[in-house]
Amino acid sequence: MKEKMQRLGGFLAGMIIPNLGAFIAWGLITALFIPTGWTPNEQLSELVGPMIVTLLPVLIGYTGGKMIHGVRGGVVGATVTMGVIVGTDVPQFMGAMVMGPLGGWLIKKVDDALEDKVPVGFEMLVNNFSAGILATIVAIFGYYAMSPILTAISNAAGGLVDWLVNAKLLPLAAIVIEPAKVLFLNNALNHGVLTPLGAAAAEETGRAIHFLLETNPGPGLGLLAAFYFAGKGLLKDSAPGAMIIHFLGGIHEIYFPYVLAHPIMILAMIAGGLSADLWFTIFNAGLVASPSPGSIFAYLAVIPKGQHFAVLTGVLIGAVVSFLVGSLLLKVRPVREEEDEEEEEVGAAVPGLG
Repeated sequence: MKEKMQRLGGFLAGMIIPNLGAFIAWGLITALFIPTGWTPNEQLSELVGPMIVTLLPVLIGYTGGKMIHGVRGGVVGATVTMGVIVGTDVPQFMGAMVMGPLGGWLIKKVDDALEDKVPVGFEMLVNNFSAGILATIVAIFGYYAMSPILTAISNAAGGLVDWLVNAKLLPLAAIVIEPAKVLFLNNALNHGVLTPLGAAAAEETGRAIHFLLETNPGPGLGLLAAFYFAGKGLLKDSAPGAMIIHFLGGIHEIYFPYVLAHPIMILAMIAGGLSADLWFTIFNAGLVASPSPGSIFAYLAVIPKGQHFAVLTGVLIGAVVSFLVGSLLLKVRPVREEEDEEEEEVGAAVPGLG
């Protein structure tokens, strides 16, 4: 079981790591051009939505399919990923990591079944139509079957966070918030659950701890620093740029692929988030509004008078704890760099692919 989990982790990394450049490009565009960015630009900010909703999931779906059955598997994987993209309202990175490999595996099975059965001269026709028909069927399946499941997961995460907040178990909310964030459910949690609760609380006291729970840039900074100091390969090399985009630009999504590429690192995020939230709870910290985007500069703009020590120390604690836990995890379970080895082990990671 341990070996299979390691191989599955390697497979997930193989889907994410090759696409880090696209994630960084999206992060830079977002940090620069959104209305609250460094250099707001109404026209260029229109790139942000389509890139995170469509481009990035499609790239992951393509890469997942390609790892199983080459370019042909990648094309089918990207196409079927569109089913879950269109069927839900949140960025479907989780759906892409399911549908892309599924599409690649199914077209591989179809090709194996048709091998040596196609008349000479009809190979291209059969290959194109078999891929097209299969992709159509699986995309429809993704739209009608997978999308409701993924939407239910998003709603369940929001409901659980809501319950923890109402039950006065705020620090434990990190156990739900951090995994949900790396699945790109951060906006659903923040704007759908935490911001409305925080707005109501801020009307009474002038500040609300709810605004700190999802937006804290500390744990993400610590995670990226751990990859830089204790990681290796592309994740290490790209971490400094990601730190700038995340901490100064406030684009938390830039660190999500790092966790998806090495899933055990979610423990570092939970540890950092839980520690910071516990500090915020003890010192009754809060912000006057939700920081947008979640950068340290936006934090400074919405910290109420007399709360700077409580809030900024909480950010620091989140960064230090996630860095220490993340560095330890990377020493014990280092990132696997050998993409070729990962591809060879796909068959062993997912039953029936071999």
